[in-house]
Parts: sequence; C-alpha cells; structure tokens
Amino acid sequence: MKINPNLKTPYYLIDESLLLKNLKLMEDIKQRSGCKILLAQKAFSMYALYPLMSKYLDGTTASGLYEARLGYEHFGKEVHVYAPAYKDEDFVEILDYADHIVFNSVNQLRHFKDEALKRGKTLGLRINPEISTQSHGMYDPCAPTSRMGTRLIDFDESILPYISGLHFHTLCQQNADALEVTLKVVEEKFGKYFHQLKWINFGGGHHLARHDYDIDLLVKLIKYYKETYNLEVYLEPGEGIVLNTGFFVAQVLDIVKNDMPIAILDTSATCHMPDVIEMPFTPPVQDTVKQSEHHYRLAGYTCLTGDNIGEYYFENPLEIGTHIVFEDMALYTMVKNNTFNGIPLPSIYVRNLSGDDVLIKSFDYLDFKQKLS
Repeated sequence: MKINPNLKTPYYLIDESLLLKNLKLMEDIKQRSGCKILLAQKAFSMYALYPLMSKYLDGTTASGLYEARLGYEHFGKEVHVYAPAYKDEDFVEILDYADHIVFNSVNQLRHFKDEALKRGKTLGLRINPEISTQSHGMYDPCAPTSRMGTRLIDFDESILPYISGLHFHTLCQQNADALEVTLKVVEEKFGKYFHQLKWINFGGGHHLARHDYDIDLLVKLIKYYKETYNLEVYLEPGEGIVLNTGFFVAQVLDIVKNDMPIAILDTSATCHMPDVIEMPFTPPVQDTVKQSEHHYRLAGYTCLTGDNIGEYYFENPLEIGTHIVFEDMALYTMVKNNTFNGIPLPSIYVRNLSGDDVLIKSFDYLDFKQKLS
C-alpha cells in the first residue's frame, strides 16, 4: 500500500476497494448456498462503512446492549444478540433493538422468554457441541469448563416451544473442514430437534476471505442443512469479512540497542493492536523480507516492558521518521484499542474508491480524560 506521508501517524486506514472485494465474495457465498451472513460487530464496528456493508450483508450480531443499538441505528437490517448472560436492566432496552435473541443457558431463557416473546422476538439457545477443532484454549468455546453454550446433558426439551433456532460458535480463524467436523457432531447430538426449528446459526470464526478457504465445501454443508432439515442457515463472521482490508501506519521515534536494534514506534501493541499480545500473533508488515542484515524488534512507546510487536527483517535500514505499515489491521483493533498510559487513540481514515484518504475520526485529550473520573 502506498501511504500518504502528510498524514499524522499513527492511524488506521480501511481500503474501501479491498472491503468491497470481500463483500462481493460474501454475496457470492449467499447466492450459491442460500444462507444469510451477518457482521459480527465484536471484530469490526466501523459504522461509517455500514451503509456499504448493508448492501451485501443481512444484518449484524451483537454481544450486548451497546452493539445491538449500534447495529440497529446504523446498519438497518436484522439485529441478532447473544451474551453469556443478560442483566435485567439491559435486557429491557435490548428488546427495543434486537430481532433475534440467543440465550446461553436454559435458566436465562426461562427468565427472559415471556417478555421477549410478548415483544415478538425470535428466540434461540446457544449449544455447546463439545467438539474442539483448534488448539487456542483461550478461543475455544468447547474447551473443558467453558461457560459458552448448553451441553446436550443440560438441554431441556421443554424449552422447544419457545425457541425457533439453535446457535453454536466453535471456530476461530478456521477453514470449512473444521466446520464439517463440528456439524457432524452437532447433527449427531442435536439433530433430533432440527425439524422442530426454523433456523440454525453456525456462528463465527469462518475465515471466508482467506485465499485458501474452501468455499465449495462451505456451500455443500449449508445446502445439506437447508435441504435436509428445511432450516434457514446463518453465518456470523467478523474477521472473515474484513480480512486484509485494513492497515495501520506508525512511525519510528527512536532506535535503541540491547543485543539487537529496537525501533520504538509512536504506537503501542497493548493500546492500539491488543490482539498482538492477547492472541498472540505477529502482524505482517509491509516492505519486510524473510532474511536480511536489517533485523529489528518493533516496540511500543508505553511503559509496559512487554509492549513489543515482533521481530522483522527489512529490505532497507530503518531510520528515525521511517513509516511502518502494518497489514490486516481492520479486525480487533479499533474495537479493542485503549488509552493506557495516556497514549492517544489513532485517527481513522478510509481510502475511498477514488483513491482519496478521507478522515473519518480523530481523537484528543478529552477522549482520554472522559474515560476517567
């Protein structure tokens, strides 16, 4: 990506042309399979782009009250909400925004069902098929002692008259082969109830826009469920929709040496891209190579000793003022960033279809102060 050297770093930049390419892929999946695709706002909540996204997607998913309201106010299509538990005072307002409400347990369903049904809402239950297809324990809802979803042993058939669908979410950055494994177990355990339902939600974690994603297999799996059980099928990817559509641009402030050169940037992993530490992962960086003499650790400028982004080899030596372009930075960045240490939040830009970088939002001291007391 060619950067504009006149823009003040650090900043996020979403490339509208790349997003549009992914959205057209979603449209193709929908047309081939007959499924509905929802945006999981927990990964990407840039509502300035909702008017574009709503042309291709069927709605949004929310993890609670505020996301539900955001999707309702700015996306304008179906609003699905799931939370591990709902607070009574939040749930009353959620009913103003949500179309589909998914409960995590039979207890929560029984507690809230009467008011929700009276308001004409569609209800569902999240299930835990207890089949792990990944090694990331922190991101595995089927791991032992997981609080996510209802196991078959805890399923109560008496709730069936109140629900119209089941929801599961077991994947994380995975391909359709992992979904196939999961669906076999879901069918074995819960398939006897499918003919009493209207829909099933395959959750998120589908890496749909990845270059090697097996779309043919995905379409086959969706069609099987639709044709066998006459169920509406939902997918709710977040990362899979905005994969490789965003960039994050920072600048080298200083270079220090301690066994190796360490470039201190005007950004922070813990503040501006927390998944680098939480996942953890090393984000791709533009103009890097597999091996060279120009080997650096990129680090943040907070007081956190572990505020390190990763080690990279560059084509050319870094200097103070060099721009560093991180790739695949749309997902889990703006939704997770924070002002720890009083570090300012980065500005947000969109590169529109004409190639112009348009400022969407900038932040200042008050954004830091107003979070405090």
